[in-house]
Amino acid sequence: MNKKKLPLAFWIFIGLVVGIAVGLALMMVPNGLDIAKNYILPWGTIFLNLLKFIVVPIVLFSIASGVISMQDIGRVGSVGGKTIVYYMCTTAFAVVLALVLASAAKGMHIFAAMETSGLAYEPPAGQSLMQTIIDIFPSNPITPLANASMLQVIVISLLVGFGILLVGEKGLVAAQVVDSFNEVSMKIMDLIIKLSPIGVACLICPVIVENGPKILAQLVAVLAVAYVGYIVHAVVVYSSTVKALGGVSPIAFFKGMAPAMMMAFSSASSVGTLPFTLECSERLGARKEVASFVLPLGATINMDGTAIYQGVCAVFIASCYGIDLTIGQMATIVLTATLASIGTAGVPGAGMVMLAMVLQSVNIPVEGIALVAGIDRIFDMGRTTINITGDAACAVVVSKMEDRKVARTKSVLG
Repeated sequence: MNKKKLPLAFWIFIGLVVGIAVGLALMMVPNGLDIAKNYILPWGTIFLNLLKFIVVPIVLFSIASGVISMQDIGRVGSVGGKTIVYYMCTTAFAVVLALVLASAAKGMHIFAAMETSGLAYEPPAGQSLMQTIIDIFPSNPITPLANASMLQVIVISLLVGFGILLVGEKGLVAAQVVDSFNEVSMKIMDLIIKLSPIGVACLICPVIVENGPKILAQLVAVLAVAYVGYIVHAVVVYSSTVKALGGVSPIAFFKGMAPAMMMAFSSASSVGTLPFTLECSERLGARKEVASFVLPLGATINMDGTAIYQGVCAVFIASCYGIDLTIGQMATIVLTATLASIGTAGVPGAGMVMLAMVLQSVNIPVEGIALVAGIDRIFDMGRTTINITGDAACAVVVSKMEDRKVARTKSVLG
């Protein structure tokens, strides 16, 4: 009899539990934080480095392969248009939801003015909208790959795919090379993913050791409001869209996404979780060529969880300074947070950069970020989980919509 293997999601969950348990134990040990950071975290960092190593080849070859497999530039435009609309709508809804929840918390005096003297935070250097647009397009083919500049890598992938399609038969060899490298990258990804239970345990452990007491002592309210926003957004938006537009049961969707969600929660990296998201999305029925296009794009520009974090933290920081946000300021936050998600790297801590932009847009003191900076990692784990879940929901929805479009076309022609 064949012994049934336990699913990877089970072992990732075990890794998560072990990491939390060890972290709680080390909180009781003298120099426990040093032990966690010096001897446990490095193994998690190695695992994360391996994931980051394979992400660029996966994005480069999977998008190019996806474009080639569509065999029609018009279809690429159709998929891309649906993807952008879905991402922008869900991100805007996420910010509105966050502002409603945070305003309700403030109205119930959960958020209140605090002592803000002595706060210091150096905001990252910003750049103009035009410079952001310019930076999307690479000046050479090597630097974006070396620096993992995901938007530029995506542009390179699209251009390679378009070029191969446009040259017709002369591009067949190039298409085969791209497809071969894509398969090799996926196989390497499978090998790395097998290490995920160990990586998850080693990544989560130091977070527990460092932040446990702080979470219990302060900022429980703002964390709770943010996580309520994460959960409500996932249950309402993703459940309704995958059911109504994708024809997938919400329970089946979240069950299928469990491995990727646990990896995202422990690593706090959308880009690092991309291999898991790709695998889970395909199992949920997303077409490979669509998922290979939608998910890498989503890891770069779709930030629903980050948008919720920004909305909640903006209201919280404003409350700490005794500032009452107007309707106009809230509308500005919605617009800024939605647009700021484009081009923000899907790596740990990227939400802090976006939060600084949002606060500056409504003249809230940027120094207030220091209030939440100490537990940003805890916010980050939840918002990354929502970010990648939204990417997968989009992949499933767009795949099913494209399937229906193809079916309608065939019925008309037939």
